[in-house]
Amino acid sequence: MHHRTRTGVSALFALTLAGALAACSSGGSGASDDGGSDAAACEPADGPVELSYTSWIPGIEVAVDAWNAANPDVQVTVQTGPNGNGGTYQNFFNQLKAGNAPDLGQIEYDALPNFRVQDGLTDLSACADVVAAQEQFVDWTWGQVTLGDDESVWAVPQDAGPMALFYRADLFEQHGIPVPTTWEEYAQAAEQVKAAGGYITNFSTADVNQLAGFVWQAGGQWFSNDADGWTVSLTSPESEQVADYWQGLLEDDLVSTVPAWTTEWDNAYNSGQVWTWTSAVWGANSIASGAPDTAGKWAVAPMPQWEEGGNAAGNWGGSSTAVFTGTEHLYEATQFALWLNTSEEALTILNEEANLYPATTDGLSLPVLQEGVEFYGGQQIYDVFAEASEQVDPDFVWGPTMTQVYNDVSDGLKNAATGQGTIPEALQSAEGKTVEALEAQAIPVKE
Repeated sequence: MHHRTRTGVSALFALTLAGALAACSSGGSGASDDGGSDAAACEPADGPVELSYTSWIPGIEVAVDAWNAANPDVQVTVQTGPNGNGGTYQNFFNQLKAGNAPDLGQIEYDALPNFRVQDGLTDLSACADVVAAQEQFVDWTWGQVTLGDDESVWAVPQDAGPMALFYRADLFEQHGIPVPTTWEEYAQAAEQVKAAGGYITNFSTADVNQLAGFVWQAGGQWFSNDADGWTVSLTSPESEQVADYWQGLLEDDLVSTVPAWTTEWDNAYNSGQVWTWTSAVWGANSIASGAPDTAGKWAVAPMPQWEEGGNAAGNWGGSSTAVFTGTEHLYEATQFALWLNTSEEALTILNEEANLYPATTDGLSLPVLQEGVEFYGGQQIYDVFAEASEQVDPDFVWGPTMTQVYNDVSDGLKNAATGQGTIPEALQSAEGKTVEALEAQAIPVKE
C-alpha cells in the first residue's frame, strides 16, 4: 500500500483559504544572519521577481502554473525531487551551506526544528500577512510552524495527517465483531479477528511516526524546549502506555509484522489477512492503490480512545512551505506560500493532483472533500478526518534530530518484532542515543 510521498512524516494533503494575500511587508532585503528576518525585509520588490521552489508533491507543477498565469510579475520556477528523507533534505542542507538554496522549499513538520537549529529558515513574522493568516489554520498546524515560539513563524502550514481507523466493514459485520471505539475494545477485537483467521492490523517497524502519532493522541511528548535547551522524553508515561499496549499485542501474536510498504504488505491487506489500519488521511489513497480487490469493503471510524467517550486524535504526516535563509524576495515568497496553502484554487488543485489534505479550517469543508468515496462504500470519509483534525493536540513538539530518532527507534522495533527486544526497550535506548546526538551537535540538553 504505497503512498506517494512516504517519508518520516508523510506529506500527501494540502489546504488553503481564500486570498490571504494582503499587505505582508516582506521581500526585498532577505534574511538576517541568525536565520531570522528583520521588519525591513518585508517590502515588495520594485520590479519583476523570479522565485525558485522545491517540492515533491505530485502535480505541484499544476498549482505553480496557475500562480504564474495570474502573477506575471512574480514568476515561480518549481523543481521536484525525492521526498524529504529520500534526498531532498540533504540537498537543502548542501545548498544552504553553499549559499544557493531555493527561495522556498517543502519541509515536513518534524524536520523544521532540524532546519531551524542549522539557521536555515527565515522568520516570517516580519510579514503582516503571514501573522494575520494564523486564524485561517487549524490550531495544531500553526503550532507546528512556530516551534513553540509565539514570536516567530518559520513556515506556512501546507497539509495535515489527522489519524483515524480504516477497517474492513464487511469482515467485522460478517463475524459479528463490534467496531472498536476504545483501545481496550481494539485488543478484544484483535483476539476475535485472530480466531477468525486474520490479524487486526500490521505492526510496522519502519513507521516510527505512526508510533509518535499514537503517543501524540495519548497526550504525550517526545520533546520540549525552552531557553535553557531541549528535554528528551521518549519514555514519558504516555509513551510507555502506548509502548506497553503494542508490546502486549505483539507478544500475544495478535498483530502481523510484515515489512511495511512492500508487496507482501499490500497483499496482506488485499487478501483480507489484515483487517484494520490506524493511519492518517493519506492512507485512504494507500489502501485504494495497494488493495484494489477490496474496493467498497472498507470504512473509516475515529481512532480508538484510551478512555471511553474520549475525543483525542493523533497526527501522522504533514508539510509546510518554508522560506530559506538568503532569499532576496521575502515578501513575494510569502505571498506565494500563502496563496499555495490558503487559496481555494490551489487547495483544490493539490487535493485533485495529490490528495493533499487541508491545514486550514476552511479547507476542511472544501467541496472536493464533501463527496462520498466509492472505494469506501460511498462514505464521506473526510468528515471523519475533519473532526479528527480538530482533536489533535496543538502543542506537540518535534526534536531537532528526528531522522536519527526514527532510525534508532526503528532498529529497536525490528528487535521487538522478532522477539529480541521490546518496544519500551526500543524507546529507552533511542532516548539515550538522542541525548548523545544532541550533545554531539552542541545542542543544549536539559536533564
